[in-house]
Amino acid sequence: MVDNVLCNKDSEKNVLVAMSGGVDSSVAALILSEKGFKCLGVTMNLYRKDADCDTVSEDVIDAKRVSELLGINHTVLDLHSKFSSCVIDRFVNAYENGITPNPCIDCNRELKFGSLLERAEDFGCDYVATGHYAKIEYDFEKKRYMLKKAVTLEKDQTYVLYSLTQERLSHVLFPLGGLSKTEVRHLAEENGFCNAKKSESQDICFIPDGKYTEFIEKYTGKKYPAGDFVTTDGEVIGRHKGIIHYTIGQRRGLGLSLSEPLYVCGIDSVSNRVILGRGELLFSRELEADGVNLISVEKIDKPMRVKAKVRYRHAEQNATVTQTGPNRIHVVFDEPQRAVTCGQAVVLYDGDTVVGGGTIVSRN
Repeated sequence: MVDNVLCNKDSEKNVLVAMSGGVDSSVAALILSEKGFKCLGVTMNLYRKDADCDTVSEDVIDAKRVSELLGINHTVLDLHSKFSSCVIDRFVNAYENGITPNPCIDCNRELKFGSLLERAEDFGCDYVATGHYAKIEYDFEKKRYMLKKAVTLEKDQTYVLYSLTQERLSHVLFPLGGLSKTEVRHLAEENGFCNAKKSESQDICFIPDGKYTEFIEKYTGKKYPAGDFVTTDGEVIGRHKGIIHYTIGQRRGLGLSLSEPLYVCGIDSVSNRVILGRGELLFSRELEADGVNLISVEKIDKPMRVKAKVRYRHAEQNATVTQTGPNRIHVVFDEPQRAVTCGQAVVLYDGDTVVGGGTIVSRN
């Protein structure tokens, strides 16, 4: 296999580097510049600003400063409209329907490796590069691009990158796949980057305080109606404050006085009910996923042994996957898994290679 960042024949190509203003994307631009790529720094404007507002965000300022240090051009692309429709609207709609979304996956699919790849051609760029911790290699035997885990597993971000198609992988570079965060910060400090010690957000970028329900109510201008808490037997045991406040597996914040611990086991958006049950009801061995993208293989002809994870921080689990349709898979875990949640992604691995993934639509 050949790492597409290190492939010498590509070293004179033009690269659009998605520069968020953070240390990771800044060091990605540094590495590519040092390898002989001609880089253009691009920062996405994802939020609408008032027409009379001349304020430039700190992130844009940091990206520009790093670009100047590296001697590369920098520009800002206004993508707030697409971000709203493809990321925020989907996020809100999911919660309104009792589903737990993953906006980072939508942003990667629609903007970073959607809009930026489309605009790269306009700028005369052959590739888009980001500061993700992952690796891309080309397998000459299979004639396929492979998405592989980063060397530093605790920073690996392949879970949110499973939607990258073969076409897109052929035009994407991940320069940080072989580095640790400590090494990245060291490179930034060594080169005098203003953001070398900049902290990284642990929350969704458009909800930095983590208050999802407050954001949704403000964004939609709606107040979501209260409804019934019911047991799995249908018994009404209290009132909830609106279904957007709850996710599968939740126990805290229910506002109920109960004789035993109960958890959110289901959300019925049609009847506006939140279903509560004992902890053991949260475990399931099987799931269905659609919107599947396969990377390491063109299709799954027969049941395949894999490691699978159903959340970003979920430990990989042994499972068997069967493809049941062009864009659909059925996954059976060796052991029951807790709180498998519709709307989240299931991502499949063969060792350090991503087989593919999809959106969970049901569980048993």
